[in-house]
Amino acid sequence: MKFIVGIDEVGRGPLAGPLCIGACAVEAGKMRVCRRAFAGVKDCKQLSPAQREKWFAMIQKNESGGIVQFATAFVGHRFIDQKGMARALRIGICRVLKRLNIEPTACKVLLDGGLKAPAQFTKQKTIIRGDETETLIALASIVAKVRRDRRMIRLAKLFPKYGFDIHKGYGTRQHYKMLRKHGVCDIHRQSFIHLSLQK
Repeated sequence: MKFIVGIDEVGRGPLAGPLCIGACAVEAGKMRVCRRAFAGVKDCKQLSPAQREKWFAMIQKNESGGIVQFATAFVGHRFIDQKGMARALRIGICRVLKRLNIEPTACKVLLDGGLKAPAQFTKQKTIIRGDETETLIALASIVAKVRRDRRMIRLAKLFPKYGFDIHKGYGTRQHYKMLRKHGVCDIHRQSFIHLSLQK
């Protein structure tokens, strides 16, 4: 086993925007160095936006230093509407692993929650609350969150009526207020809005 890979997702629940899968990989022999470099890292949900950006910059620095490598993969709202979230997660995980360009038989993949890697990754482990206990999964959650938030901030400039830069597409009170006022826009997940309005 040459590499250890951590994988997490961000954006499973929002009413708008893409899903983002994050992955961080380290050579097995450098895992101890990686844990030291990222001592104290937390799951992205436990960090403020400023803290996430600080950790992301540290991840980038350690990538250039050869300690860790990372990748993200987006799956768009239209795919989610047409194929469903389970399929979107599978596609996103396939894409992000392909971007890491690591041989399936040469790595162990650690995944958060109910996530699974493709079958050819024979050494894989799904860990409940893995983002709270595994350094690489926590790092994957941070890169996914930072990249997705940046995408939503850019989309907010195209669709300024909805406040995507503030709520990032999640179903907040403000978001629902804007939906009632303006209706849906091109990046809303039609299936999610239909279901949420039925509740």
